[in-house]
Formats: sequence, structure tokens, C-alpha cells
Amino acid sequence: MNIEYECRLLEINKENFEKLLLEKGAVKKGDYFQKRYTYDFNPKKENKWIRLRTNGKINTLTIKEITNNKAIDGTNELEIEVSDLKKTNEILKQLGYIYRNYQENKRTTYTLDGVEIDIDSWPMIPTYVEIEGKSKEDVYNIIDKTKLVTYNYTSSLLLKDFFTGLFFGNIDVAVVSGQDYANICVSVFALLGALSYFFNKNID
Repeated sequence: MNIEYECRLLEINKENFEKLLLEKGAVKKGDYFQKRYTYDFNPKKENKWIRLRTNGKINTLTIKEITNNKAIDGTNELEIEVSDLKKTNEILKQLGYIYRNYQENKRTTYTLDGVEIDIDSWPMIPTYVEIEGKSKEDVYNIIDKTKLVTYNYTSSLLLKDFFTGLFFGNIDVAVVSGQDYANICVSVFALLGALSYFFNKNID
């Protein structure tokens, strides 16, 4: 499997960030609408899963494995292109792999100094950026070149840190590596929903 060198920059203003990238000489590759299925292994393996994804132009089947959720190089992946998303999903189903999640999001992709920079937009989740290079140095160089204010960019974002930045504003940009920011936000909204139910129930 190949090592994936990437980090995530949270809470990005898309318009301002794109302007910054262009000023630094980045080249826009395009805007994409992504669809993805995720599957557990059978039997299930901790921190390892299968992803089937399309951006409307390229379909990929990938095995993802987190080896260290506190490091930029803490994720391994093995990926191939497939010709047909629906048929590949059907083949996996016939093999006993039923998808556990289906997700859609918008992605805008730039390249800068050979590094891919993806701006991801999800429903109900603040826009974030993924920076992926061929080495840790590539990732660090882009962070330095764009002069982003970062928070602990070699470790995972904890929920208490997320709330600190959200409510007190002392984190301009936070960086997460090896952990899916979407999953953090899902946990946050689930918590807020539970609190809302609790208070409404007690008020009634």
C-alpha cells in the first residue's frame, strides 16, 4: 500500500482561500461533484475500510487504512481506477460487501508546486481543505507558502478544540491529519440533537 501524505485545514472561507491560492501561483484543475460509497471489511477490520468514489470523470476503488491518526503520513491507501461505479458497487455487493455509507460533496481542486489542494464543501459542515503531496515536506511547504495560521497540524483535532475555535474564535485555521473531519461534525450535530431533545423533553 502507498503512504498518503495529507492534512486538512478546517474552517476555510472558500472565496478568500481561492484568491490566496491564485496569488501564490496555483492552477485550478476543476470543480467536481463527488459521490462515494464506503464499506467495512468482512470480517470488519479496525481503522481499515473500502471506498468507491467518483468525481464525475474518474471512478476509483480504494482500500484505506489509518496507521497513525496523529501524523500527516498516518494513512495508507491502495487504489485503482474502475470503469463503472454502479457495476463495481454491484460486484462488491455480490462478494458480500454492502456499503455502510453513501455520501455526496462538492470539491474544487488546485495544484501548487506539484501538490494537490482540494477544497471540500459538505451539507451542514464548514468548508475545509485537504493538502496532499508526495512527502511530508511537500505538505509543510504549502502550509508555509500560503502563510496559513495553523493549529497543531500534526495531530488530530479534539472536539474540545473544535468548540474552542467555534465559540471563542482563537483558532483561525485548524489542521487535521488522518481523521475524517466530516465524522467529527457528524458527532457534533448528533450531540447537539441529543441536547435539543433533552431540553425540549424537560420543558414539556
